[in-house]
Amino acid sequence: MWEQKLIETTRGTFEYFVKGSGQPLAITHFYSAFNEKGSWFANPFTEHYQVFLINVRGAGNSDGIEADEQMTLEEIILDLEAIREALHISKWAFSGHSTGGMLALQYAVLKQQSLTKCICGSSAASKAYAAHPNSIYCMENKNFNRIIEIMESLNDPNTPQEIRKKLDFEWALMSFTSEENLKQALTIPNSGRTVGRALDYFRKVAVKSFDLRKELPTIDVDTYVFGGKYDAQCPVEFSVEIAELIPNAELTIFEQSNHFPFVEEEKVFKDFVEETTKTLKHV
Repeated sequence: MWEQKLIETTRGTFEYFVKGSGQPLAITHFYSAFNEKGSWFANPFTEHYQVFLINVRGAGNSDGIEADEQMTLEEIILDLEAIREALHISKWAFSGHSTGGMLALQYAVLKQQSLTKCICGSSAASKAYAAHPNSIYCMENKNFNRIIEIMESLNDPNTPQEIRKKLDFEWALMSFTSEENLKQALTIPNSGRTVGRALDYFRKVAVKSFDLRKELPTIDVDTYVFGGKYDAQCPVEFSVEIAELIPNAELTIFEQSNHFPFVEEEKVFKDFVEETTKTLKHV
């Protein structure tokens, strides 16, 4: 189990969970609330890093959201910086998956002087992913209408918990290569309850103007990019694009995975995590 902590910062009080030893590494997600179980994504990193799994504003026991403007990617990065400073960590690595990957890129663009490395996976550098027909968030995709219904229901505080579990399973199933793989994943400790207000803000506001492609060539920290070959949320082409735009970035494609390679190809992903402990040779 992860150890739960609360920390006072110049920007408020935040909850985080810590596990592992080694170089400090932060992980979070735009609209997920974590607990002592950690997460599918964060757990493998604890074998090589001291991992800080952070609840952003409005998630878990972190301070609440007082205004929508506090949920922009830029503001989340400033919150993370306040947490890093309060922990007296001069620099740390940051790793993110999906919208967490978008935060990783935003972090490297805004505050790369605070990072030892950037790890970004199953993600995209712009809103363009949602217009790709292979993405369930594209209007042309067969699952688009259903995914909108699911997100609206998850954002509704009146939706019963039992229904929420079924909706989460249905959403997740669209992002696995098979139901068998999803059911196997559900036996692994995990947390990450969807924060409805943050999800709603992300899809209706934040993502509309999201585009870091012009800034990515300015990133000059070790960057590891990964994607699943069959990703139905952020198609793998967008992981390739990120790696091509960041100088000296290293790209790993998981050949048998959808959006969650860290559980669909668990052993191979652990090898990938070990690789991220190394320093890339800039040429």
